[in-house]
Amino acid sequence: MMRGHGSSLPLPAVDTVPRSRSRDWATIRKLIPYLWEYKGRVVLAMVCLIAAKLANVGVPIILKNIVDGLSGTQPQLAVAIALPVALLIAYGFLRLSTTLFTELREFFFSRVTQRAVRKIALEVFRHLHALSLRFHLARQTGGLTRDIERGTRGISTLISFALFSILPTLLEIGLVTGILFARYDSIFVGITIGTLIVYIAYTIGVTEWRTHHRRTMNELDSKANTRAVDSLINYETVKYFGNEEFEAKRYDESLQRYERAAIRSQSSLSLLNIGQSSIIAIGVTLIMWQAVAGVVAGRLTIGDLVLVNAFMIQLYIPLNFLGVVYREIKQSILDMERLFVLIQSHAEVQDSPDARALDTGSEPALAVAFDHVDFGYETDRQILFDVSFAIPAGQTCAVVGPSGSGKSTLARLLYRFYDIDRGRITVNGQDIRAVKQSSLRAEIGIVPQDTVLFNDTIEYNIGYGRPEATKDDIIAAAKAAHIHDFIASTPQGMDTMVGERGLKLSGGEKQRVAIARAILKNPRILIFDEATSALDSRSEKAIQAELKRVAENRTTLVIAHRLSTIVDADVILVLDRGRIVERGTFGELLSAQGVFARMWALQQEEAQRIEAGAERVVV
Repeated sequence: MMRGHGSSLPLPAVDTVPRSRSRDWATIRKLIPYLWEYKGRVVLAMVCLIAAKLANVGVPIILKNIVDGLSGTQPQLAVAIALPVALLIAYGFLRLSTTLFTELREFFFSRVTQRAVRKIALEVFRHLHALSLRFHLARQTGGLTRDIERGTRGISTLISFALFSILPTLLEIGLVTGILFARYDSIFVGITIGTLIVYIAYTIGVTEWRTHHRRTMNELDSKANTRAVDSLINYETVKYFGNEEFEAKRYDESLQRYERAAIRSQSSLSLLNIGQSSIIAIGVTLIMWQAVAGVVAGRLTIGDLVLVNAFMIQLYIPLNFLGVVYREIKQSILDMERLFVLIQSHAEVQDSPDARALDTGSEPALAVAFDHVDFGYETDRQILFDVSFAIPAGQTCAVVGPSGSGKSTLARLLYRFYDIDRGRITVNGQDIRAVKQSSLRAEIGIVPQDTVLFNDTIEYNIGYGRPEATKDDIIAAAKAAHIHDFIASTPQGMDTMVGERGLKLSGGEKQRVAIARAILKNPRILIFDEATSALDSRSEKAIQAELKRVAENRTTLVIAHRLSTIVDADVILVLDRGRIVERGTFGELLSAQGVFARMWALQQEEAQRIEAGAERVVV
């Protein structure tokens, strides 16, 4: 059944509403402050741009004078020699100046472009880390990374085409039109301007029509990339169920849709190119017809014919790329808009304007309290109901209960990954919504149930708990977490690569890396979220002793499944469906013969069955 449904996935959402020019200008206005930071370089680049175009327009004028000088009747010998030599030197100088000023323009503006790309990419990266856990749980990593990639590339493309293609072309059009108007009949100016108007109108009209195809291509490209990345991230799951061909079919389905959109886009591009070439050919033919007629009638010289022809070539060659340039500019603006939308995405959890650093004092532990807390990940799905408890500084609180009761949610709320719906959470008597998130999280260390590692070395992953730590500190943390012997047994030692998400390590090894990382951070509040769930019994006992030592004089929240690991907790909370149904010490809860006692009895029976089974195997 799954395979049958896999071929009918819906198309990704595509924005079919025509984009208004106000939206395009709004996107460009957001970019300008990043460029204007280097206003001196921008001005110098514009000066070089103008100088390059003046030199470029001067080349045909010098060429006309050379031709006229050489085609005169019986010129004097000195003039015949001196004039062409001087003009040829001027011709070569202008040619060189065109290239020189163009490269100087690139030199002055390159830092502006690259710094703008760098600052925007860094701003997006920081903002993505500032967004809530809710955003990151719902994101599609492949599509998101592709949007960022296209957006940053779009900045360079927009600057390159808008400032170095469109603006120079417009400047050259103005210069050429002015020269034609000053020196020749108005018919030349009329044909030139008429051709330009028809050309630009046709290009913009067809390109606007083609934008839908380009947008569809981008959406499908992001969709295909999302599927590919998601499938590769979940490589093991694909292999477990033998669904390689299923994943290939899903990916190919996205590629087929992209292929169809790309063919439509290329077909419309061919139509655009044919139309542009036809308009230019007609315009140039009419201009040359008038020039040849002027030469025949004696109103123009051969040099004038060369001048007009050179002007038309210089003018229309850049116009050949106007469709591509306009399309790329429109696409760059669209890509940049998606990037700026990411920057402007509302951070659900933000520091208040008057937020201050958490006041921790000089004590080695901090008191934690949940006061009548209500919370739900969705408005119609409440997770916690009127949860209240306190962990005095330096004590250990354990939370137990069935899956889905809200245990791990407590850790997420203490970290302030989400803001609560009602009540308050305090650390040292301070509402965590009134303090800076960075100062709060600096005081908390966690060993999560599902440890995800960076695709880097073991040393890097342990050292991530305190980036400024020395190698000796990292080794000491590894020894405390009972993973140093394993590290020493590997050929590369601390330089051993752990692979994507740490997949080269076993579950127990990953968990011990996480424990070492938390030990290295040396926080005042510790959270153990099923910290030993992936360890065998022997390793668990050794780690439990170490965790108990680490938790001394620290405030500790333990989220546990195996009740034997929380015997020494100062207080145990029993959560059921988001409510605290029991609380007390281990002995008090057993004596109460309630929910906790039943959970303990079930785990003891399970342990006895496992032990009996092991004995039968030995016999």
